Amino acid sequence: MSAPGVLSFTQQGWEQVLAKVKRAVVYLDAACAESLHWGCGSTRLLEAVGGPACYLREFEPAADGGGAEQPKAVFVLSCLMKGRTVDILRDIICRSHFQYCVVVTAVNHDVHLTANHVPAAAAAELEGQQPVFEQLEEKLCEWMGNMNYTAEVLHVPLLLAPAASHLALTPAFASLFPLLPQDVHLLKSARPDKKRLGNLGEVDATALTPELLLQIRCLVSGLSSLCEHLGVREECFAVGSLSRIIAADLANYAPAKNRRKTVAGRASVVFVDRTLDLIGAVGHHGDNLVEKIISVLPQLPGHTNDVMVNMVELTALKTEEENQNVVAPGCLAQSNDSAAKALWEALLNAKHKEAVMEVRRHLVEAASRENLPIKMSMGRVTPGQLTSYIQLFKNNLKALVNHCGLLQLGLATVQTLKHPQTAKWDNFLAFERLLLQSIGESSMSVVLNQLLPMIKPVNQRTNDDYSPEELLILLIYIFSVRGEFTGDKDLGEAEEKVKKTLAQVFCEEAELSPLLQKITGCDSSINLTFHKSKIAVDELFTSLWDIAGARNLMKQFKSVYVPGNHTHQASYKPLLKQVVEEIFNPESSDPVDIEHMSSGLTDLLKTGFSMFMKVSRPHPSDHPLLILFVVGGITVSEAKMVKDLVPSLKPGTQVIVLSTRLLNPLNIPELLFATDRLHPDLGF
Repeated sequence: MSAPGVLSFTQQGWEQVLAKVKRAVVYLDAACAESLHWGCGSTRLLEAVGGPACYLREFEPAADGGGAEQPKAVFVLSCLMKGRTVDILRDIICRSHFQYCVVVTAVNHDVHLTANHVPAAAAAELEGQQPVFEQLEEKLCEWMGNMNYTAEVLHVPLLLAPAASHLALTPAFASLFPLLPQDVHLLKSARPDKKRLGNLGEVDATALTPELLLQIRCLVSGLSSLCEHLGVREECFAVGSLSRIIAADLANYAPAKNRRKTVAGRASVVFVDRTLDLIGAVGHHGDNLVEKIISVLPQLPGHTNDVMVNMVELTALKTEEENQNVVAPGCLAQSNDSAAKALWEALLNAKHKEAVMEVRRHLVEAASRENLPIKMSMGRVTPGQLTSYIQLFKNNLKALVNHCGLLQLGLATVQTLKHPQTAKWDNFLAFERLLLQSIGESSMSVVLNQLLPMIKPVNQRTNDDYSPEELLILLIYIFSVRGEFTGDKDLGEAEEKVKKTLAQVFCEEAELSPLLQKITGCDSSINLTFHKSKIAVDELFTSLWDIAGARNLMKQFKSVYVPGNHTHQASYKPLLKQVVEEIFNPESSDPVDIEHMSSGLTDLLKTGFSMFMKVSRPHPSDHPLLILFVVGGITVSEAKMVKDLVPSLKPGTQVIVLSTRLLNPLNIPELLFATDRLHPDLGF
């Protein structure tokens, strides 16, 4: 058992799909495409299909059907086979000439039974039968127009997008984000029994919306398949309210309980709520090149964890903006290129300066192997120097093909170093350090008054000033690092000034960004009145106060702020670091904020007896493998910190870091102010 299990798990799943796709039209949804992208690459799928690229299509209502010369289709989907998903499936098949259809779903049959309201007792009696899949197979034949045609529905756990040997993401759950105190009121009002829910600590599975509960069960199904692949019996632990519900569901998931009876390996799975520490996600203290690349380059369409790299530099086209869409973009994931993959892993684990030097070293070595006329230069690495090396490959097709992955990572580096937002990174870092000192020495009203002059309308802003979205990032930083605090007499006035100024700035924007459209509920600044804007900002501050109180229910992890003294400046201590240190603290036999989730009567008896007898409760450091799952996203720097910290605290322990998505600072406002947190779109 080893950390690369996330890669072998993903590749094993895709091998099952690839075995089905020969000469087929293949339809993929976005989440499965992202798993393929990081796991084995579209080239592998194209090779398995054995047909032109047009045989790969996006699964969407407008997708082309199959022609008379295309009798076979394979649909690879991350979601449940219900509602809108089935409607799209039917429509594509009905306008095609298919005679053989295979549907691969990443959600197993047990969850389909749950989604169709089959009681657990009835589901247990089915003993290997798959009535939901069998009914869909009949429907597929009906839609193809001949009940003698071939239809197959199978489950393959395509849960992960493995970004590295130690890190994997779950694209289908990129929008899953922990609850905030304001969500408790919404859940309470929706309950038919109106049972009192005082705070997030009292929210359990019965309080959640059916959609959110089903989304969690889909995730749990995939995680159980991962544990099966790793050959481990997992103990589940949680830090935070939504994590507690997910951990409890995995601990008591019937297929997982059956699986655990026959496996010898052991692992601890610890779920952590992202909302307990948003500083790590919105702060700029991560000295990592990949983090900057992900923050400044545009997102690859349909993806949550990769970016577009402009490849025009390697063509004969001029680098004008209108030519950027002529050439297909490059990206960071290089699953089929071992040299580029080695560089990618190095970039994930190196500091910014070392990473840039590593890019130069790889380019120089590649150019030397291809006998390109390279001029060596030592000292500081500049974007111009890297560009000159990259351009050596431009007119040499063989060299270009041989090192395509490396050149994509090289261009991503150059474009990031030259990007105006990268220059701003240090400005953010300086202001965040100033805030850390102010927060310890000053009241909240003073901190907000420090921010006030930086809130400028569009006609007064220079490139060095903060946009409305960037101001939101700073506000999230302030409220998350400060945590729970008592109000001072000037706080109300200072907060109102910031609110009014921010509301006015929103109104004066020439064009509302997608985030501002989401926050204000207006698609155009023309329709945004000050009254509407002020209501939106008031709601925004409700969320900020929720963030400040996110750690209120913690006993041990109440703060991520380390006050300064006469020898040290005030600093930030990441919650993830605190959690990992507590897991491996030899003095801590019962970590109070890392809750163990019992998986049945035996565990409950153990817990009960431990109050009277020397019966040790399960502890997250008991096992040779730690799987840490951050619900709501993780940064590259945080994943590296966990990977390095675990073996230093307990040598020999392996760690796998999982999360819903890779984060850049702008993702947090998008997730935080999302309106569908309680009602995720499950495709039906």
